Amino acid sequence: MLVPCQRPKLMNLKQSTMSIRTRLIAAATCAAFFAGCATTPQIARGPQYEPAANLMREARSSQVPVEQRAADYLQAAAITAPLLGAGAQETPARDTYNAACGELTVLLRNSEGGRLWNHPLTLTGNNTTYHLRLEPAGNAVWAPNYFATFELEQQVKEKLIKKENIQQGVGGALVGVRILNPPEKFAPPRGITAPVTATLDFHATDAMLALRRPAKQPTATVEGKVRSLAANFSAPISYYQPPANLLFVGLMGALRSAHYEKKTGLYFLQPYDPDRIPVVFVHGLISTPFDWVKTINGLLADPEIRKHYQFWVFAYPTGNPVLYSALRLREELAKVDKLYPNHKDYVLVGHSMGGLLSQAQVTSVTRTDWEKTLGAPAMQLFATLSPANLVAKATTFKANPRIKRVVFICTPHRGSKMASGGIGELGIKLISLPVDLETTIKSEIPEATLRKLNNGRLPNSVSNLKPTAPYLAVLNKESIQAPYHSIIGNRGKPGPLADSSDGVVPYWSSHLDGAKSECIVPGPHGSCELPQTIAELDRILRLHLKASSTSRATVAQAVR
Repeated sequence: MLVPCQRPKLMNLKQSTMSIRTRLIAAATCAAFFAGCATTPQIARGPQYEPAANLMREARSSQVPVEQRAADYLQAAAITAPLLGAGAQETPARDTYNAACGELTVLLRNSEGGRLWNHPLTLTGNNTTYHLRLEPAGNAVWAPNYFATFELEQQVKEKLIKKENIQQGVGGALVGVRILNPPEKFAPPRGITAPVTATLDFHATDAMLALRRPAKQPTATVEGKVRSLAANFSAPISYYQPPANLLFVGLMGALRSAHYEKKTGLYFLQPYDPDRIPVVFVHGLISTPFDWVKTINGLLADPEIRKHYQFWVFAYPTGNPVLYSALRLREELAKVDKLYPNHKDYVLVGHSMGGLLSQAQVTSVTRTDWEKTLGAPAMQLFATLSPANLVAKATTFKANPRIKRVVFICTPHRGSKMASGGIGELGIKLISLPVDLETTIKSEIPEATLRKLNNGRLPNSVSNLKPTAPYLAVLNKESIQAPYHSIIGNRGKPGPLADSSDGVVPYWSSHLDGAKSECIVPGPHGSCELPQTIAELDRILRLHLKASSTSRATVAQAVR
């Protein structure tokens, strides 16, 4: 039974609907996700508490020895710490304390190869000697050596995010960057980031520097009182900056898949947390993980979502056949299961073609299913395949029992006629598959069978989006073995809902009868970042959180 979301009134949108051609030009890129631009360090220059102003000026001077600068920061923080108040109100004293905490942390961790980091320090300045230690790891405190470097929030340029998620409070708002050599599994080359709040507590001249986790616990006891922590939850996402040639690289990511094959994979946008539910975002045709930046930022505005969920993205070149890309996603999730066997169960969110990749994760398809649907061509195909063949692994699979919910956004479950038109045919011809993939498919599928299944052409992503694509007929006959929801775009043109479209995918293709909910959003095909879409995702994730809690309570009662 469908439970419709509250549907906003549809209106004629001034923006034109994205066509496939537009998406070829307007998408973000997989490779760009990892190639961020370096930023010039900046320092917060807000109102300063006058008695500490000279100390802050000297602490910020690169001409002063590091130890002296650190002592100046400590003394500035010590002067302002008694004046913090509740922390939520902006005052010169609080801003000076926050700046001193954050800049001291960056100075000690990043300067001179971290020579002074995570050691008890005795620092003397202006006739005052301080003894500084770092607080060890705790439930809501990062281990001192967990991050390789820190960035001030002002250092991170917000190129894709228009509205930052800022929490007012005490402490220096930082971006912690964890990067190891050799790299960790599932880590982007630029490292895994997280919001960090640096605070200083003083007992006379003894100082304790703590690296707090504001997403996990938004308050902390600082200087003897429970106070709100300062934090910037958008900066860690914005740390992954797009390159200047983003549009061109996005186009090439689809047309020349071989150039981006090595970057295919699952990437953690936050440090792995066994206590949080993983949400895996899967982008669509001619798109990249950058398509999810505004969506993820919108979800991070909700403290409950920040506390209970962690966000991952699957990056892949979008020219390859859909079932091959779905296989690569399946393999990545299996790697997570092996490395982190006790992780919480997944939620998948797929946009456009990414929804088809997601559907293949929660559906079981056997050789018999193919033969029942396609008859002789399928029999001929599987007669020559062994289970170890790539084509066999891509076309026969079991639903992943660890995926507990899926959200489809503008997903062409039954294809799009645009893929059969002139632009679609052009796209099919322009896409070049990786040589090794093309060779493998040709070696495993007899030419006569390929002619019957796909008119003799090797399949690619655009040909797979035709309503007549054979795998769509097979996939849609099998039940989706997890609760699922649909978010469907509607440009607002006059006419009944059944005849509506997001400009690329018509309602008859994106609608699923068995959806737990169906939300119509007033937008084009690229509607993942609409406020209505983000609000619906937030609702679904809160619903899932409640359902998960109920399920755990039921299991606990059964065990007792």
